[in-house]
Amino acid sequence: MADDFKANEVSERYARALFELADEAGSIDKVRGDLKSLKAMLADSADLRRAVTSPVYSAEDKGKALVAIAAKSKFDMLTAKFLGLLTQNDRAAALPGVIAGYEALWAKKTGVVGAEVVSAQPLSAAQLKTIKSALRTALGQDPELEARVDPSILGGLKVKVGSKLFDASLKTKLDTLKFALKRA
Repeated sequence: MADDFKANEVSERYARALFELADEAGSIDKVRGDLKSLKAMLADSADLRRAVTSPVYSAEDKGKALVAIAAKSKFDMLTAKFLGLLTQNDRAAALPGVIAGYEALWAKKTGVVGAEVVSAQPLSAAQLKTIKSALRTALGQDPELEARVDPSILGGLKVKVGSKLFDASLKTKLDTLKFALKRA
């Protein structure tokens, strides 16, 4: 528990430092785009996640991997240097938290709130527009939707905004019914 708190604190400090540097350089959106790309790469590749977070790999190896990714992806120089510094300080494992912290700072500055929509099947543009409109009304802010498909929810939607989760998935409803029937 104390280690989780310390990891969060470290991630937030690094995220704030990166955000302030990006803001001074006028490149908060560019750095955000780099971090979103990196987040997607981490989500798609178990090998990359392992390379970044595993204590088996040295800080130097982690740094080489992240700097190579930054170069190949043509990341902003600030992002590339930051990744090098993060690994040099042996904090590569904090990268997912840094990305989340940067997103939160970006959202606060721009007034845009991020929302993740999970569905069992891909949503059409019209459906996404309807969801975005409903969230705009409910939140009083413009949401930036990130749609994801997870067939395991069977049907319905899960919408996450910040730390709040609205779960209207068929799987959750069936699990609730199953639990209620066991208690009866």
